[in-house]
Amino acid sequence: MQFQAGAESRPATSPATLPPPDLGLPHSRPRPVHWVATAAAIAAVVAGASILQPSDAEATASDIRTTATRAPAPPAAVPAPDARAADYPVDCGAVRLDVVRSASGDLDGDGRPETVAVVRCHSETGTPPSGVYVLGTAGGKGAAPRVVATFVDPKERMSVTGFALRGTTVSATLLGYSSLDVPRCCPDLQRKVNWQWRDGEFVLEALPPAGSV
Repeated sequence: MQFQAGAESRPATSPATLPPPDLGLPHSRPRPVHWVATAAAIAAVVAGASILQPSDAEATASDIRTTATRAPAPPAAVPAPDARAADYPVDCGAVRLDVVRSASGDLDGDGRPETVAVVRCHSETGTPPSGVYVLGTAGGKGAAPRVVATFVDPKERMSVTGFALRGTTVSATLLGYSSLDVPRCCPDLQRKVNWQWRDGEFVLEALPPAGSV
């Protein structure tokens, strides 16, 4: 299967905006934090194979032949997209883009692996915002990887930690800021989230804050 690039995911628990978690922080005036998730639509590609058999005219009483058929060979394994070879929609200016973490797996169950990458602009100090992208390939083996879904856009000014891929579930902890007065080194909001492929799209699930019932 192949993805259609540029689509966005829908949250499992709300529309495109999730409010910032109530972390119980004293004297904080949190403002809404836009949690970006992406959805992707898939186009199915079906390949068929035909087996040729001799015509009835070739089979006679004096010439009985057994036609052996062979099952089509399984498709060649497609390597997972290389996170460091992709072109990400991130403007880092004069500095390089760093791939902080990446993991590969068949997220949509079509037999072809995807790669999820956490990227951010390089910095010797501070914590630049992160982006989380899903990479796929088009054109088969050897094709360049391309971004097919965006889980987190760096424009949202969030950092990503605790990134993991378990089976078909991508999990991470998103770190954000309740106001512009909070130092960029010290995010005061966090939320654990999961992304998973369901019914033809990636769905974002925000997990309950720690300590909630």
